[in-house]
Amino acid sequence: MAAYVNKRTAHRWRLLAIMMGGVFCAFGSFWLLRAIEDEQAGQIGGPPNEPDYIVENFSFVRMTETGQPRYVMSGKRLVHQPLGDVSDVELPVVQGMTPDRPRMTMHAERARIYHAEGRVELAGNVDLRRPATPASEALRVRTEALTLLPDEEQIKTSKPVEMQLGAATVRGGGMQANHATQRLRLASRGQIIYPPRANR
Repeated sequence: MAAYVNKRTAHRWRLLAIMMGGVFCAFGSFWLLRAIEDEQAGQIGGPPNEPDYIVENFSFVRMTETGQPRYVMSGKRLVHQPLGDVSDVELPVVQGMTPDRPRMTMHAERARIYHAEGRVELAGNVDLRRPATPASEALRVRTEALTLLPDEEQIKTSKPVEMQLGAATVRGGGMQANHATQRLRLASRGQIIYPPRANR
């Protein structure tokens, strides 16, 4: 005896299988498209712990509220990290250009700029120079690390410093200086060496 096959039921099962396959293909295509878009977005933005831009042989000027240059910073290479909004600089040079102030120039091996805080950390053979003026003698400061607050015109360090003020040499265990008021304070006991007076 032959088995009875309902043609209508067989047709419906085939149609249902085709429809289910189409639904699975549609969902698979949608998932694949989203995965590709997410990967491309990750490549464009990049991870937050990697640099978002690098500048070679850069120079930028910070202006005062009146449009006068306050200071110029240049260097061999600047790498900006979006995480924390900080920049690392190779061979930085900072020049104070505030009007009515002696021009102060600082060199170092490296620096880190904290943009949100307006703070620059100089490190490695820091060398600060200020030329002589009618009101003050030439100044040179050498140390291993120096914190610069350019908007407040202040510098400070807790590291040993050696200063040459005119013909005198001053050594101390840290210092704070205000460029606006021309005041300098040693953080701990220091040593001052004056050259002998010339015979008259």
